[in-house]
Amino acid sequence: MDYFRNQQPLALTLLEQFPVVAFIGARQTGKTTLAKSLKPHWHYLDLENPNDYNLLTQDPVLFFNQFPQDVIIDEAQVYPELFPLLRGVIDNDRKRKGRFIITGSSSHELNHRLSESLAGRIATIELSTLKSNEYYGKPLSPFYELFQTKLNTDNIPKGQAPLKLEQMHHLWLKGGYPEPLQQGDHIFWRHWMENYYLNYLNRDIAALFPRMNKIKYQRFIKMLSQLSSTVINRSDLGRALEVNESTVREYLTITEGTFLWRELYSYENSSIKSIIKMPKGYFRDSGLLHFLLDIHTMNDLYTHPIVGHSFEGFVIEEILKGLQASGITHLQARYFRTRKGSEVDLILEGYFGTLPIEIKYSSSTTSKQLKPLREFIEREQLPFGLLINQSNDLMWIEKNILQVPINWL
Repeated sequence: MDYFRNQQPLALTLLEQFPVVAFIGARQTGKTTLAKSLKPHWHYLDLENPNDYNLLTQDPVLFFNQFPQDVIIDEAQVYPELFPLLRGVIDNDRKRKGRFIITGSSSHELNHRLSESLAGRIATIELSTLKSNEYYGKPLSPFYELFQTKLNTDNIPKGQAPLKLEQMHHLWLKGGYPEPLQQGDHIFWRHWMENYYLNYLNRDIAALFPRMNKIKYQRFIKMLSQLSSTVINRSDLGRALEVNESTVREYLTITEGTFLWRELYSYENSSIKSIIKMPKGYFRDSGLLHFLLDIHTMNDLYTHPIVGHSFEGFVIEEILKGLQASGITHLQARYFRTRKGSEVDLILEGYFGTLPIEIKYSSSTTSKQLKPLREFIEREQLPFGLLINQSNDLMWIEKNILQVPINWL
């Protein structure tokens, strides 16, 4: 089953405007499927296939003379010399648009090479694991219309939630990788996740960073899974791993650069002086996180100490996927926390303004629990903030706090 991806209309538009469109993201998120569905009759090369790799690399000038357009090049990071070559091919006929689609599974060097060699010639789209509406074949929620203009209460969505709470639970537990979701069998899901994780370590990391201590990096990933959605103290993590802080920083860069991990930086525009400035991070796919923590059922999840942190990371990623699908640009996602423990889980900044969001996995929230959000709204003089939880009703629970059930995302 091929899922309709939220980015499809944007990708078609960008192909009319740029010579090259790139899809980047973690392995197995559907980049190849999307590229082929957009242009099913184009010539296709998989650079991890030795025959395709040789076809391109043995005589790239001859190849591009034969195929100066209408080519999909998969896993482009395997052949770094491709990018300056493409620049020359494009510049020979600079006005022609929609000539190439390329995909890549690592942003560690890929983004640098794309921007260095193909600046002004390429549009890049990040493709994450499936968002809930994509899996269930629904349009993007009207919740994201809230961000199309300056924040105001007139744009609050109305009517029925697009999805059911049970549907969101399934995606939260299993994550968004298309293949194990499509199979629907838990045994297959477990084996798929194990193979994915081992291939990530033994193939991707080994190829990209051959000198890395793979055993210590594997321990790092396991430790990081227990710290998802928390403030990361690099010094403490280094001591636990028996490596220096610079190595921890390198490991975090690699994990983020291979799209497994997302870091949020602290919101520092506030007048409060006691802000914690260390980054906060989380596993981008909740299913992979749960596999690493040996969580297999909703009962396992609800009785696990990480349940609140897991829910928080899942909600943040769902929101960011939705904003990306809405075409929101120049977006900043941050968090706020003071040394006294006052915290706001997510602060979104863009041309729409500033929107603070508190995330609770319970179905109801006390007034005391909302105190940090309430104080942040008042101190920063913002129109309102959001509480996202597992309640049934989208409603104002205070004059400037809107409760949004997770199935509205």
